[in-house]
Amino acid sequence: MGIFDFLTGEFIDVIAWVDDTRDTMVWRFEREGHEIKYGAKLTVREGQAAVFIHEGQLADVFTPGLYMLETNNMPVLTTLQHWDHGFKSPFKSEIYFVNTTRFTDLKWGTKNPIMLRDPEFGPTRIRAFGTYTIRVKDPARFMVEIVGTDGEFTMDEISYQVRNIIVQEFSRIIAGSGIPVLDMAANTADLGKLITAEISPVVDSYGLEIPEFYIENISLPPAVEAALDKRTSMGLAGDLGKFTQYSAAEAMTAAASNPAGGGMAAGLGAGMGMAMAQQMGNMAAGQPSGPWGRPAPAAAQAAPQAAPPPPPPVEHVWHLAENGQTTGPFSKADLGRMVGSGGLTRETHVWTAGQDGWLRAEDVRELAQLFTIMPPPPPGA
Repeated sequence: MGIFDFLTGEFIDVIAWVDDTRDTMVWRFEREGHEIKYGAKLTVREGQAAVFIHEGQLADVFTPGLYMLETNNMPVLTTLQHWDHGFKSPFKSEIYFVNTTRFTDLKWGTKNPIMLRDPEFGPTRIRAFGTYTIRVKDPARFMVEIVGTDGEFTMDEISYQVRNIIVQEFSRIIAGSGIPVLDMAANTADLGKLITAEISPVVDSYGLEIPEFYIENISLPPAVEAALDKRTSMGLAGDLGKFTQYSAAEAMTAAASNPAGGGMAAGLGAGMGMAMAQQMGNMAAGQPSGPWGRPAPAAAQAAPQAAPPPPPPVEHVWHLAENGQTTGPFSKADLGRMVGSGGLTRETHVWTAGQDGWLRAEDVRELAQLFTIMPPPPPGA
């Protein structure tokens, strides 16, 4: 190898980057002394951008294409170096390749529950998680604001910061939205757009953008979910009496079909069958039943029944006094017949239990009406 070949081999002729890591955002083209040959070829592929840093200053940004590194293709770097058009010596610059494709299936989620006031449940807490995509929108700003002099910058180095921004904006928007928790699932698409719009100005200042943002799930605490499940189950059960009968029949079927249950399964099935029979008998007799066919408590039995009718009035019996002798007792019907035959007059003294002494018949309100009711004239009179 001649001295000329050795010198030309010391400098770089082709500059390119092929990434197979799937998570590298920025990669620095390494060369001892960062010496680049004037007129070298720079290949920037689709989904990439090449950023030149010269003496600590951002010089040029190259979009996809094939470039000859000459003064006419590097206007900013040429101005910084005060090169003339005849310059053909090597120069020293750092070249960073920036991945501008989308980084997909990135996760976000709330580390702690979000407190909010729900219109139906009152104060409650929710959790949420989902996915998003991100890409470098402005390679120059991304290099200045985030990467700096890092020779290999990966998505993991910034994903934590992006997640914090997402969770902060999500918490603020969801707490002030006023959307009931039960309706949030139907509004995840609109909420995602609203959150993306609020996040965009922040990530834009980093030279990034979030093309897609998804809310996969919004959940309540386990205790609230359990209470909600019970409420839903009660609504599905409908008539609790029929539901109890159905559950008992299902249990009997399961016990009878279990060969390992033996006598215990048979006894359980027989006992449940008797309970159902007793319950059906109570229903036929109009007596409400409780669980397992037992009669319902007294409070439950009395509640649906009407009040009993008042007891009939007690019919008095009467004694009569005539010539120092007493006769009786006579019912009111007997006395009515005696009035018709003359055996009872207005002056006859009468007495009944609870009455204060003997009174004339016409002075007793209950008997006075016997003397005022006269039959109509007989036919033909």
